[in-house]
Amino acid sequence: MEKKQETPELRRALQARHLSMIAIGGSIGTGLFLASGATVAGAGAGGALLAYALIGLMVYFLMTSLGEMAAFMPVSGSFQVYGSRFVDPAFGFAQGWNYWYNWAITIAVELAAAAIIMHYWFPAVPGIVWSAGFLVIIFSLNYFSVKGFGEAEFWCSMLKVFTIVAFIIIGFMMIFGIMTEPEPSRIAPGLQVMMQGEGPFVGGVAAFVGVAMVVGFSFQGTELIGVAAGESANPGRTIPRAVRQIFWRILMFYMLSILIISLILPYNDPLLLKNDMKDVGASPFTLVFSRAGLAMAASVMNAVILSAILSAGNSGMYASTRMLYAMAKNGMAPKLFARLSSNGVPRNALYATALIACLCFLTSLFESNAVYMWLLNSSGMTGFIAWLGVAISHYRFRRAYVRQGYDLADLPYKAKWFPLGPLFAFALCVLIMLGQNYAAFTAAKVDWNGVIATYLGIPLFIAFWLGYKLKHKTRLVPLAEVDLAEFHAKAREQRLADKGHLAVDAAR
Repeated sequence: MEKKQETPELRRALQARHLSMIAIGGSIGTGLFLASGATVAGAGAGGALLAYALIGLMVYFLMTSLGEMAAFMPVSGSFQVYGSRFVDPAFGFAQGWNYWYNWAITIAVELAAAAIIMHYWFPAVPGIVWSAGFLVIIFSLNYFSVKGFGEAEFWCSMLKVFTIVAFIIIGFMMIFGIMTEPEPSRIAPGLQVMMQGEGPFVGGVAAFVGVAMVVGFSFQGTELIGVAAGESANPGRTIPRAVRQIFWRILMFYMLSILIISLILPYNDPLLLKNDMKDVGASPFTLVFSRAGLAMAASVMNAVILSAILSAGNSGMYASTRMLYAMAKNGMAPKLFARLSSNGVPRNALYATALIACLCFLTSLFESNAVYMWLLNSSGMTGFIAWLGVAISHYRFRRAYVRQGYDLADLPYKAKWFPLGPLFAFALCVLIMLGQNYAAFTAAKVDWNGVIATYLGIPLFIAFWLGYKLKHKTRLVPLAEVDLAEFHAKAREQRLADKGHLAVDAAR
């Protein structure tokens, strides 16, 4: 019998700073720099702030849920593994393919937006040229090593954070009169801006639900630490630290940015209402910088938005590639996607993901704005389905953990507010998913294009789930049979080792 050759493994080369910036880089992109204006214009300043606050609270609970599972069981492709082990193998199968599709489409969304942004500088160059060029760059960053990807993401995310901090400082200087607008005829920044017309709440509940999906899309990416858990060094320590830091940083960036936009730009501002993806001048960040009298604001923000778009696409390429690799390792995708290069990169999975990202080339055949919004809506729904899976998996994980008599003190990280947290996240996810485009059904004529673009992810997920279930005759895993022993032993061993180190340090 031939001796089985050793195969390469994923490299645990990502540090805590990489994990933090990977999540920030994946979640701060067009959702904040471009689509945030649409939320203020659509639901008013109050509606936008409330949407970000509620979705932010939901994401907080999801992050703590994911952090508890990922610190206990740090594996690549976490959503698929957790769904299979804690719920049902068929559920994990559907979760894995849903998440892969989610981020593969998000790459296309970001590349479509990048081509539109480049139109600002080079209007004569076809968008397909820029989409192809940026796809090559993102592909190359993911082709070599995970450490190279982590470093690139770290510095790109630092640029975005610096821009947002500068925006917040300049915004508050304008609000408090330290920096005045070159055109004093405009209404002065402050609460009176939020109260104009129908403000601060515009359009009622329907408008609020309508912008919630866009807000959710903006926050998507925070869950990337779960995907990166399999390649993080000392996950029992780095993941809890990243969970505690990431959410509050992102929430602060988003909430303060939306507040400043709301206090400076009225919801009915003509440029804000324009929301033209072909014109970076419609970005609320550009509008605020311009009103502060900063020349070249549009060009500077164009460069920043471009880097943000490529950073988010880079994170998406990483996430979808690792998910496809994990599914292949678990027998839920073709085995060729489980192959690793000598330096631990799943390149076959990378090739397949890059092909899906080529959907961005549709922007060269149709009107860019329409294709971009279709992809945005499609990605947003699949992202909410992934979050729904996190809430369900964590609820069953904790119940199984307690049912089998394990000590909660052995968990490297314990989520607060259980079971309220995952139940609240589950309920809000379902509400937003189902109510996202209900207006399409209440109109005199059903808008089937809108319905398909918005809800396509739901029947696809159900089809994958039921198809796998019927074929393999899977069942809901009983709580007493959930396999936790191996990872509990490792977690307990690590906790005892940490206590020993602390005792030694105290003695010194």
